[in-house]
Amino acid sequence: MSVENEKEIQQLKNRIRELADKSYNQNQYTFTGFLGLAEQDALWQVEREVKFAGITLYGGREEAERKLLRFGSEAELGYEQPFPICFIRIRPLSAKFADKLSHRDYLGALMNLGIERCKIGDIIAEDHKALIFVKEEMAEYVTDNLTQIRHTHVKATIGTGVQVDYEPRYEELKGTVSSIRLDSVLALAYPLSRSKITSQIEAGKVFVNGKLITSNGYRLKENDIISVRKMGRIAYNGILSETKKGRYMISVRKYI
Repeated sequence: MSVENEKEIQQLKNRIRELADKSYNQNQYTFTGFLGLAEQDALWQVEREVKFAGITLYGGREEAERKLLRFGSEAELGYEQPFPICFIRIRPLSAKFADKLSHRDYLGALMNLGIERCKIGDIIAEDHKALIFVKEEMAEYVTDNLTQIRHTHVKATIGTGVQVDYEPRYEELKGTVSSIRLDSVLALAYPLSRSKITSQIEAGKVFVNGKLITSNGYRLKENDIISVRKMGRIAYNGILSETKKGRYMISVRKYI
């Protein structure tokens, strides 16, 4: 990690501490912006210091990767305050002439509007359409100003209700491993040598449930979500059976 990144993470830790104290002392909910995986790991590094204020992470849907951190709980404060998250639907005005837009295209268009990264959550791009999660305060600004992405003219509308009608696509993979170690499970999901997988882990590119893991021998638990930077995410479903030779038949979901 560079000195600049270390400084940013330290500033984030201080901000997390401040928000926890504010929530507790002023008896109110407090929120961060959307946190990426490295930023969520900063939370787990100071978790013991701030858990007194009540910690909840949510990104607008169960499978979200980028999430808001909320301090406060209904049990302590006596009321529930929802997360200030909106989802926006993006559709081309003419599907016939639409470019095939990527996650990077949508993110770049939002950043070009002057929107900070912490105001933007997950972006789900699929079949010329997209769902974009944003801080509530930015929703109208996005729908008023996001009219074109690359050469494609688009229409942005604020989603209604609390349910997002999107089911993530995934491929189910099954295979045998000698143990439920992080490197073994990743080797099943990705066509890489064990040494390359180990280097990815040791380089700080692998997160389990939002926590940075740098040990290739880390033991996974059922339903753990593993994210590998620039490679995607998988979910470890668990052990299906054990072979006579003591190996484990396991199942994972590899998100497409």
